[in-house]
Amino acid sequence: MAGKLYIVPTPVGNLEDITLRALRILREVDLILAEDTRTSSVLLKHYDIHTPLRSHHKFNEHQTVGVIKEKILAGQHVALISDAGTPGISDPGFLLSRTCTEEGIEVETLPGATACIPAIVSSGLPCDRFCFEGFLPVKKGRQTLLKALSTETRTMIFYESPYRLVKTLDQLAEYFGPERPCSVAREISKKFEEHRRGTLASVADHFRETAPKGEIVLVVAGAPEK
Repeated sequence: MAGKLYIVPTPVGNLEDITLRALRILREVDLILAEDTRTSSVLLKHYDIHTPLRSHHKFNEHQTVGVIKEKILAGQHVALISDAGTPGISDPGFLLSRTCTEEGIEVETLPGATACIPAIVSSGLPCDRFCFEGFLPVKKGRQTLLKALSTETRTMIFYESPYRLVKTLDQLAEYFGPERPCSVAREISKKFEEHRRGTLASVADHFRETAPKGEIVLVVAGAPEK
């Protein structure tokens, strides 16, 4: 009888932000797949979990997905985790999930931590309708996407590197208008969590003077309804 693939969210910051069910699953499965075994080892050691750990990330997932599929078909239960948050959301996970569902393997995703939801709820911007864009293309297709999103009426959520944040804010101001409201959430659930709210222009100026650090979630108001 085939096993099961569990997709398990892990804390984005504070190690207490994990569910009791997630901890039980991580203890009970035969194998844990981790984006970075060094990062995940800290979490597992904190909760005294000794389940075998194997690397599964964007650079090797195409080579390892077949082997993992066969392990599950042979009866093993496998949990997939990322460095932080829910696997598959701008992290490895989609390929394995798709492969398993195509094979008829049961995929069970646990609810849990992700950075985008706290960021939009704390932003003060409308969160009844929103679109998640993840990381913008660094080069090819970036300007085309920004132009298309300039008329998006839903609140938009982006992930961004602290090294590219100011450039992205400036480009968004160029395409959306400098007065478009936004919020930058930094280091969610960590000691130095910060939410900087204002217009695209004012927030860009702030981070031009104070270089941002850590994990960044950028929330931008949608275009006014016509």
